[in-house]
Amino acid sequence: MTVTFLIVTSHTSILLFSKHLLSLNCVGSCAKLGDIISGSKILTASFLTYPMLRTLSLQLHSAVTGSYVSGTYSVVFVNCPNEQIARDIARSVLDKKLAGSVNILPKASSLFFWNGEIEEATEILLLIKTKTSKVHVLSSYVRLVHPFEIPELFSLPMDQGDVHYLKWLEDSMED
Repeated sequence: MTVTFLIVTSHTSILLFSKHLLSLNCVGSCAKLGDIISGSKILTASFLTYPMLRTLSLQLHSAVTGSYVSGTYSVVFVNCPNEQIARDIARSVLDKKLAGSVNILPKASSLFFWNGEIEEATEILLLIKTKTSKVHVLSSYVRLVHPFEIPELFSLPMDQGDVHYLKWLEDSMED
């Protein structure tokens, strides 16, 4: 029985491993199996830390250049059953400095599947502007206080924006 593995390294060399019973043959740039396993651990760690490293690099770039980096801020969309609940969630999110601004858009007509049936409702839409780095905490908080079993809650990164507005947004979320 022969099992073949193809590994492309960062040096664009191709390592081809063919294991036939207990023998290991290598063609091209060859490394010890232990080195490859060690390298795969580094690669795995890189993938796991990517979101944190990306956020830090965006903040550093923005601070050094004074320019906006796409994706630093996000808009979070949340539907609420009525205006009072929408206002309560908006105020509490602002009080906790999880966002810098919230728009409350009245009477959004929603059609959706629930328990296998098409439902129709009038809901209030919140547009919550925040730092992308705060989206996870904001989402957890909204799920905690929202009356829906599964609230509609998702975010989109801001691609561009007025520099003065984005500076104001940043300042409004500082503790």
